[in-house]
Amino acid sequence: MEPLRVTLFLGLVFQKVVWEFLRNRVRPARVQRRGSGLLAKWFVKPLKALALVFLTIQTLFLDLFPITEQPSALRMWGMVIYFVGLGTAVLGRVQLGKNWMDLEDFQVLPNQSPTTRGIYRYIRHPIYTGDVLLLIGLQLTLNSWLVLAVLIPLGI
Repeated sequence: MEPLRVTLFLGLVFQKVVWEFLRNRVRPARVQRRGSGLLAKWFVKPLKALALVFLTIQTLFLDLFPITEQPSALRMWGMVIYFVGLGTAVLGRVQLGKNWMDLEDFQVLPNQSPTTRGIYRYIRHPIYTGDVLLLIGLQLTLNSWLVLAVLIPLGI
């Protein structure tokens, strides 16, 4: 297996480990939901798991929709974008602390206020920004036109 693919995979694992560690370390007191949340539990959570499985398989094994036959420069820039995104997302997650929740569990907690220190002083949504950069960098590093699938929802 290529060292490049292993490096990308380890980055994905690192991000997941940070998320799980911080989730288990700081569990905010949950407030009672007004809605059922079934859509989130039965749609968002499986969709996130499916995306993670796909990205893992693609990262380790698949060459999908190659952009060019000589991808060295593309891969170099992709790795830079990937690690900037990884660092931004992880830093945002760490600095958000107890205010963070899974997407499918979103709710406003009592006495919760916007985070405005650290990276949040410069980027309003650093986790989302970092994840988008990570995905763009991943697809560029893998020399895949799937990078467009990341850009389309952004309206770019």
